[in-house]
Amino acid sequence: MSTQKITIEPVTRIEGHAKVTIHLDEGGNVEQAYFHVNEFRGFEKFCEGRMYFEMPMITPRICGICPVSHHLASAKACDEAVGAPPPRPASLLRDLMHMGQVIQSHGMHFFELAGPDLLLGFDADPAGRNVVGLIEANPDVAIKAVKLRKYGQEIIHTLGGRKVHPNFAVPGGVNKALQTAERDAILAGADEAIATTQLGISVMKDWAEKNREDIEKFAVFQSGYFGLVTEEGGLELYEGNCRLIDAGGKRLEEFDGRNYLDYISEHVEDWSYLKFPYYKKMGWPEGVYRVGPLGRVNVAEKIDTPLANEELKVFKAINDGKPVENTLYYHYARLIEALFAVERVKVLLDDPDINSTDILNTKQDYTGEGVGIIEAPRGTLFHHYKANANGQLERVNLIVATGHNNWAMSKAVDSVAKTYIAGGQEITEGLLNRVEAAIRAHDPCLSCSTHALGQMPITVDILDAQGTVVNTLKRVGR
Repeated sequence: MSTQKITIEPVTRIEGHAKVTIHLDEGGNVEQAYFHVNEFRGFEKFCEGRMYFEMPMITPRICGICPVSHHLASAKACDEAVGAPPPRPASLLRDLMHMGQVIQSHGMHFFELAGPDLLLGFDADPAGRNVVGLIEANPDVAIKAVKLRKYGQEIIHTLGGRKVHPNFAVPGGVNKALQTAERDAILAGADEAIATTQLGISVMKDWAEKNREDIEKFAVFQSGYFGLVTEEGGLELYEGNCRLIDAGGKRLEEFDGRNYLDYISEHVEDWSYLKFPYYKKMGWPEGVYRVGPLGRVNVAEKIDTPLANEELKVFKAINDGKPVENTLYYHYARLIEALFAVERVKVLLDDPDINSTDILNTKQDYTGEGVGIIEAPRGTLFHHYKANANGQLERVNLIVATGHNNWAMSKAVDSVAKTYIAGGQEITEGLLNRVEAAIRAHDPCLSCSTHALGQMPITVDILDAQGTVVNTLKRVGR
């Protein structure tokens, strides 16, 4: 084969710097494909020495896509470190902000990041396979999608004073009460947001019906599934116990997330800076699992809002009540969660305590150590801090959602490459885009998981049996 280099613009639709290498055997078939995360992880170390109470403002800077998740997980870790559980109204307001984050993140991912592949086609011209192409193809849907994301962002802005990197949660509570007029303004947009989310679900289901062959062969594999649940086993995004089930749906564990180190360990491979978490009792690699929308919807037995719960029943029927293994159904699960989040906004705003000014617990019982857990849009997020008697951090450990899914993304890349790239066929951009789409389905935030700064390109290298690069797909950095 002759060496070929392909450069494609615009930028890829993931957040972070990654590389995929596809190794071919003598017959030109895929021997192994690897998903490399080659950003350096350093955020935990440079937080050491900072004061614990600074962390809710520092850690959102890990990521501009999901700063609210880090902000709230950090505040929850600080609550525990100072021994100051927030008053109920403060917890409701934090939950409300988190729902805004889920709405804007999930809405953006489905319509603007994954949408070009699904609605325009994996093989569409990359020059138009983007959000601009979506606007041209269906301006009505595109406008509704933008408004949905805006709705989530306005919730964050109302509470935290800004749409990105909010200043809201503090150890022991929050720093601002919700005014009645603000509550009414958020409530006024809820029904339109529900309608747009339901439109997205209809689009996804229609696409799934028309593309059944792809769904049934696109990175379908067994794993465990992990996520927070309510006491009754319902879907939970802000508070709850960690539940882990096996590939058949059997419950393996349900535990207080503060004890995560008793259940989760991390594996290291020399071809990635991103670690591979796994379930300790089963070991590596038998103990691998998936998080995020697919993980959470698989572990949940119900959803405590009516519209999302009805959609969950449809989802559960896909595999006759057993965990759904199809990677492309991450998108369906994501929309179910978005629907729940908007319904949850209405539930929170109808609570009599939502406008209370009892928003800060000033009584403290300092211990210096705390663990904060939350379901970020991409999966379960852990913040663990240990501080000395002066409040200076001595150790910081973060397990970020994308990290939990590292094995799953690597498996998906390998599976898709082996499914779609066969010996002797021309390796087109559309085929390589399917490999990228396997990563995109997980909505990764690679700079978030590795805590690095800089350019965010993705490179796909295809190597023959002798290790020679025969094809390269690049997307330029953001």
